[in-house]
Amino acid sequence: MKQPMRVALCPACGACPEVVLDQHADEVRIGEEGNLVRLHKEAWNTLVEKIRSGELTRLQ
Repeated sequence: MKQPMRVALCPACGACPEVVLDQHADEVRIGEEGNLVRLHKEAWNTLVEKIRSGELTRLQ
């Protein structure tokens, strides 16, 4: 079984929330215990496509 991919939102400190891509559970978890968002595969893929297409961009 493939282990979830973990990406720190602030790699400098290690105490900030992280993004966990869990292919086994078909979900992505963003945040930390008590403040967690779960995106199912379809919602995550929609978000990725909106970023790639330029519909979602960096905040100024």
